[in-house]
Amino acid sequence: MSLPKTMKAMVLTAHGGMDCLEWREDLPVPQPRPDEVLVQVGAAAVNNTDINTRIGWYSKSVEGDTASGTDGFGAAADADGGWSGALQFPRIQGADCCGRIVAVGAEVSEARVGERVLIRAMHRPGPNDPDLPLITFGSERDGGFAEYTTIRSHDAVRITSHLSDVELASFPCAFSTAEGMIQRAGLGAERVLITGASGGVGSAAIQLAKRRGAHVTAVTSASKAEALRDLGADETLNRDAALAENSFDVVLDLVGGDSWPRLLDALRPSGRYAVSGAIAGPIVDLDLRTLYLKDLTFFGCTQQADSVFSDLVRYIEQGEIKPTVAMTYPLAELRAAQEAFLKKAHVGKIGITVSG
Repeated sequence: MSLPKTMKAMVLTAHGGMDCLEWREDLPVPQPRPDEVLVQVGAAAVNNTDINTRIGWYSKSVEGDTASGTDGFGAAADADGGWSGALQFPRIQGADCCGRIVAVGAEVSEARVGERVLIRAMHRPGPNDPDLPLITFGSERDGGFAEYTTIRSHDAVRITSHLSDVELASFPCAFSTAEGMIQRAGLGAERVLITGASGGVGSAAIQLAKRRGAHVTAVTSASKAEALRDLGADETLNRDAALAENSFDVVLDLVGGDSWPRLLDALRPSGRYAVSGAIAGPIVDLDLRTLYLKDLTFFGCTQQADSVFSDLVRYIEQGEIKPTVAMTYPLAELRAAQEAFLKKAHVGKIGITVSG
C-alpha cells in the first residue's frame, strides 16, 4: 500500500478555548518506531478527557467544575494541565480510535498489516517513556484526531466485528474506564448506584454492570431516564433526588461535587466507592467517621491492567455490549462536536468520522 507523506488532523496548540483547536492538512504522516504500528484512523469519538485536557482542568490549581472553564483556566494550568503533568504542544488529541494497521515497525510482524484494531486508551509506559506514570492516548502521545496515528503493537488490539468504525470507536475510552472501575470494585450481582449515568462512561457502566448481574440505579435527568432504562438500568433517579441511606453495595461515581457526601451515606456498611471523574467539582467534604465507622473502601480508578481492554474486546466480539452513538461529526467539525458534547443533551457518545 502506498502511503501519503502528509495528513489531515485537528491539533491542540495550547490549553484554552475552542480557538486552540487548529485544523491542519499538511502534517507529516508519523513513522512507527521499531515496536509500533501505523494505523489509518477510521473513526474516533469525543470524551470528557478531551475537554478537560484542552482547558487544563487536570491542574491542581483548578478547584471548580469542568463547566467553569470552557475557555481554559489560564497559564496556571500549563505546569500540570495534562494527565501526567505538563502537556507537550502541539498535541493531536483523541482517546478513542478504530482503524486498520497499514504499516509496522522493524520489530513487528508484517502479518499485522491489514488488521482492524481498537487502540488501548490508557496503557503502561514503554521503554520510550520511562519517566511517565501513565500514557493516555491523545494526551501523553498523539491520538485519534488525525488520519494516521502510531501506537505500540501491543496496544493495537485486533477486533473482529460487524459494527462500523464509528460504532467501535465509541468503546475504548469510556467502556474501559467503566470496566476498570467495575473490576477494581469487584462488582457482582449486587446493588450499584451510577452517577453521571447518561455520559459515555456512565452509560457504559450500566451495560457492564448488568452484564455482571447487578441491580443498577442510574442518576440522570428525567429527560434521559427512558434511554438509560433501555440500556438496562433497573431504576433511575433525578440528580437532586434523595438517596436512601445504606442502600447500595457499590457506588460508581463520575460526578463528585457538593452533593458527594450523600453518596457515602447511601452505601451499606462495608460498601465500596469507585471514582473516575469529577465533572461537578474535584474538591469534596469527607467526614472520616463515615469512612471508618461504615468500613468503606475507596478506589481511585485510572490505571488499568492490560486485561481490562482485552476483556472489553471479547465482550464486543461476543455481542454482550452495544455501542451508544448519539450523533456523528466529521473530524474537520470537531469544534462543533465538542460544543454539542458540552450541552450534555445526548446519551452515550458523539462519534467522529475520520477516513472513508
